[in-house]
Amino acid sequence: MTAGPKSRRQILVGVAALAATSLGVGVVAGARITSPEDAAAKTAAPKASQITVPVEKKALASKVVGRGDASFDGAVNIRVETSGLTTPAIVTGKVPAVASTITEGKALLEITGRPVIALAGVLPMYRALAPGSKGPDVLQLEKTLDRLGFDPGSVDGKYDTGTARAVRELYEKAGYDAPEADQPLKDAVDAAKKNVDAAKKALRQAQSQLAQAQKAHAPDLTVQKGAVTDAKESLQDALDAQDDAELKAATPLPVSEIVYVKSLPRRVDKVNVERGGTASGTVMSASGAALVVTVKVDSASAEHLKAGMAAELTLGDGSTVKAKVKRLNRKGDSYDVVVGPDKLSAKQLEQLRDANVKVTIPVKSTNGKVLTVPIAALSAGSDGGSRVEVQRNGKTELVPVKVGLSADGFAAVEPIGDAKLGEGDQVVVGT
Repeated sequence: MTAGPKSRRQILVGVAALAATSLGVGVVAGARITSPEDAAAKTAAPKASQITVPVEKKALASKVVGRGDASFDGAVNIRVETSGLTTPAIVTGKVPAVASTITEGKALLEITGRPVIALAGVLPMYRALAPGSKGPDVLQLEKTLDRLGFDPGSVDGKYDTGTARAVRELYEKAGYDAPEADQPLKDAVDAAKKNVDAAKKALRQAQSQLAQAQKAHAPDLTVQKGAVTDAKESLQDALDAQDDAELKAATPLPVSEIVYVKSLPRRVDKVNVERGGTASGTVMSASGAALVVTVKVDSASAEHLKAGMAAELTLGDGSTVKAKVKRLNRKGDSYDVVVGPDKLSAKQLEQLRDANVKVTIPVKSTNGKVLTVPIAALSAGSDGGSRVEVQRNGKTELVPVKVGLSADGFAAVEPIGDAKLGEGDQVVVGT
């Protein structure tokens, strides 16, 4: 069958339309097809550029910063040596309250009606002391008495009448009767005094007989003079015996009535006895009356620290308290730095108690404002010196510098020689 003229025209129009559509699709498809080289060029990272920061002029301060726990300084256990008592060690009074203060020279407890007086010292009270005792514990006692204003005489480690007198004064100041010697020693003093009285009477009689013989113009006075001489010697022996008896009967120091603590005053942390109970072992624990904060630092940081350096404590509410480094205690590869606040209000004391706080200890500081750059801007030159890269007018210039104090990620710098470096200059810290 042969198509008519109209059908042929319709076929030609359809073919033309199909060709035009195909051409459009091809153009679009061609626009979306990219060669591997073109794709790589379009997805490559942009060319690296340098990161710069301006040189600043400011003051730097190097410091050690850490966090530490607050506590009362130097906790110790306090024991009373009761082995010298002949009766049970019943606590009869003066039981301290927790948080009260132990004061040197005052009674911290009463056992069997007698005081237990606290003194500062490193040697424990391990034996009773009495006239005639010698040793380092006596020397410690004499030094303590002398420091407290009770004159023990010669501080020589010998318990003599001067030491006994000072001990008696210690008790009187504490509000107690001084300890007394055993009865046989006191009886010996009474007997010695009677012997002295008898010797004095014998001397008077001998002297009277000599005087009568001289008055009668007796031709030979040898016997009478000899009697006087013998009476004088007997009196001197009696006096010496009395001195010895009185020394032995002078004020002793019972082992159960003194407790030595390394340092005083201290705060009572815990009490293990009660009135009417029996004292044994640790009767109480106490710590320093002063609150301190202990922060752990590494050896490198500890090299820059020493006792007496200023410090700062930051409390929980953001307020700060001035403080000082009290001491450094080595703990293996690290150090415990003990910091004590200068002065605390009642509110600050309560905030610090058992708290963990920020501790800042300034180590060094610049004298006013200086040129500073980030530590990342510093690099080492071929000569081993330090330098910074400065961008000026689109070009990079290496400027040699002398590096000073570093702190908080910045370093103080000073250009060397004719090199130029000023505030606002852009230094390279990376790319």
